[in-house]
Amino acid sequence: MVGSATRGECHNGSRWLHPVVHLHVFNSNGDIYLQKRPEWKDIQPGKWDTAVGGHVDYGETPEEALQREVREELGITEFTPKLIDKYVFDSHRERELVYVNSSTYDGEIHPSADELDGGRFWTMEEIREAMGKGILTPNFESEFKRCFAK
Repeated sequence: MVGSATRGECHNGSRWLHPVVHLHVFNSNGDIYLQKRPEWKDIQPGKWDTAVGGHVDYGETPEEALQREVREELGITEFTPKLIDKYVFDSHRERELVYVNSSTYDGEIHPSADELDGGRFWTMEEIREAMGKGILTPNFESEFKRCFAK
C-alpha cells in the first residue's frame, strides 16, 4: 500500500516504511559536517548526526526533498549531491527507506536555529574516536561505516 502518513505516525512504533533523505557534507579537506540534535528531539536528543536528514513529503521526489531539507537545515542552496546508497533502516520504532547522498561543500553553512543545535566539521580521526561512545547517533555510525569507512 502506498499513501501518506505524518512524521508522528511513522515514528510511533507503527514501523511503516517511509522514505527519507540524508546528505553527508564533506569539505575539500575530507572533514565531515555533523549536526547537533537538540535536546527536545524525540529520537537521539543531544547527539551528533548526519548533516541533513528528513522525510520525503507526499508527492515529492527524493531529489526535491533533499534540496528542501538542505535549504531548511543548513541554508545551502547551491550544492551537487551524489547518490551513494539506498537501503532500509530498521529499528524497533521505525523503518525508513534511506536515500544516502554526499556532497563536497566549502561555502558558508547556517544551521537552522529552529531544527538544530548547531553543527561543525569533524576530522576522520575525531569520528573514529567518538564511535561507540554515545556521542554520535547509532544511525550515523551505522551509515558512516556502511558508506564511507572502506
